[in-house]
Amino acid sequence: MATTSDMRTGLILKIDGSLYSVVDFGQNKTARAGAKVWAKLKGVDNNRTIEQTWNSGETIFPVRVERKPFQFLFKDDTGYTFMDTVTYEQISVPAIMVDAPQFLKDGQEVSVLLNTETDLPMGVELPDKIVVLVTYSEPGMRGDTATRTLKPATVETGATVMVPLFVNEGELIRVNTKNGEYVERVKE
Repeated sequence: MATTSDMRTGLILKIDGSLYSVVDFGQNKTARAGAKVWAKLKGVDNNRTIEQTWNSGETIFPVRVERKPFQFLFKDDTGYTFMDTVTYEQISVPAIMVDAPQFLKDGQEVSVLLNTETDLPMGVELPDKIVVLVTYSEPGMRGDTATRTLKPATVETGATVMVPLFVNEGELIRVNTKNGEYVERVKE
């Protein structure tokens, strides 16, 4: 049985029959009372975000999750279709279960979270950083690099990313999929 001391970011807990992923957690200590453990939780099987508090040492109920590599195939009316890179089995996942669908490219490898009890997908995670091609961007002004001024750029997946003025159309950039921000320009 797990306790609050086993809490970590990314842990999936079962609370009141629903599954939640730990986004952030911490501990509050007071002089007289026992320590409390708090967590910000994001719904895995629902679209809710909640905060929960436990007494230190209290029992929590984690769900065993397996991460498997899958390859993105296509998107249609039923959702996003992925293929297991080992067994070639295909699964379809609704858009709400994909953490950054605007950055999915055909053939891209992702991690699918599978509930080991039911073998059902619980979510799809893209790599933290991906390389994409800038398909459209206004030309930057020469010499305007003193400030951190940003301009919108459309990448090959159709998403819009704010990039520095020196990034031009046809260049490869690295993007953080968690917050959608530009990281760096990639040399070929």
